[in-house]
Amino acid sequence: MNTQDILYIVGAGGHGRAVAEAALENGWENIRFIDDSYQDGKQVDGWPVVGSTSHLPELIQPNDCAIVAIGNQHTRAALVQRLSELQASLTTIIHPRAYVSPSARLGSGVAIMAGAIVGAHAQVGQGCIVNANATVDHDAILHDFAHLGVGTQLAGGVIIETMAWLQAGCAAGYHVVVKEGRVIPPGTALLPVEALE
Repeated sequence: MNTQDILYIVGAGGHGRAVAEAALENGWENIRFIDDSYQDGKQVDGWPVVGSTSHLPELIQPNDCAIVAIGNQHTRAALVQRLSELQASLTTIIHPRAYVSPSARLGSGVAIMAGAIVGAHAQVGQGCIVNANATVDHDAILHDFAHLGVGTQLAGGVIIETMAWLQAGCAAGYHVVVKEGRVIPPGTALLPVEALE
């Protein structure tokens, strides 16, 4: 990435603005939002909204850098698919005050927010969100489009299946499995013997 590259952020809501700030701290200077609340000339935190998602084919050229910054996992997955079809470069943004182990594996289009920790040999799939102060401990796995809310804590070996969402403040004990598409309410403690279906 050089400072002249454009980063398209799809979604200009709260999460999108937080991703933009993280990107700015990583050296991205040319940030543009794509959002369905688009109006001519609109700006969000000083960055232009250049169109809605219906304009993606006109806005995105092959190898353009883009990330989908929308909390809803189904919407996020659908928009990542559209960007992939347009041959965009799905960009991962890691806040400079997050920690990602050198042995962890991250997919494309991932957002790792301030204070988050991704531990040794953890895996984070495509389009995942690891929100502020969340922990993905050693050997834990987030499948594609999983979402960890603020302050969620995963012990070692936890598996979060595709499109599951643990809302703010959840805690999962060792080797818990959260099944595909589940939404876990804020503050839930998941015991190691549970496999949530």
